[in-house]
Amino acid sequence: MAIDERLVGALHLQSMSAADLDRERRSPHETFQTSTIAALLDGSYDGDVTFAELAERGDFGLGTLDGCDGEMIAIDGSFLRADVEGRLHPVPPEARTPFAVVTRFRPVHTVELAGPLSDEEVRRAIDAAVGHGERVHAIRIEGSFAAVRARSVPRQHPPYRPLAEVIGEQHVFELGALEGTAAGFRFPDAAGGLNVPGYHLHFASADRSRGGHLLGFRLAKGTAQVDDSVDVHLELPAGVELPAGGAAAADLRRVELEG
Repeated sequence: MAIDERLVGALHLQSMSAADLDRERRSPHETFQTSTIAALLDGSYDGDVTFAELAERGDFGLGTLDGCDGEMIAIDGSFLRADVEGRLHPVPPEARTPFAVVTRFRPVHTVELAGPLSDEEVRRAIDAAVGHGERVHAIRIEGSFAAVRARSVPRQHPPYRPLAEVIGEQHVFELGALEGTAAGFRFPDAAGGLNVPGYHLHFASADRSRGGHLLGFRLAKGTAQVDDSVDVHLELPAGVELPAGGAAAADLRRVELEG
């Protein structure tokens, strides 16, 4: 199966096995991803890479845990799991992930965000300042949030159901007004199947007690920092292939909007 040629032309995309992780060069402005969003959507929830290994690849990012057990957010080298009540817990190094995206966050753009702004207005401001929609960008939004709507999903057990069914049972919570950080990535439209096209953000409160997968927010005021990446290193677990397209990711967006 072939990934969209537009993405291959814009990025240095490299596939590797778990055994290759320690042999690879590590440097800032690279994005490391284990598995694909298409595989996760199909129900590939068994963890392949430990968080100790993931920490060697980056200090910032998002993903999930073995069995699709909640939402993972990585900030400043700390890996946290959001449970179904929106509570954050440290992730032990020996835990495994079936899907995660991380980078060594080194921002090259800073965007001041004078609110109040909706999540859509924040995205437009970042897009206007950064451009380069064909690249992968790591996004960190820090500030005072007037409202945060997030979700998490319960741990799954074999036989695994597709993620669209699991998200249909997601737990959605309103975190209210609080200080915090939205962390994640903006992938190009051509990345469908590899990752979620557009913005994919998770949230952690400033005291690291609450968080989850961001569904929507209003920002009172804050700052966005953006790190550009033109190298994506992709670790493919056994049985996972490069996806053909982005229909599955579109299904995920639809389920989230309806939820």
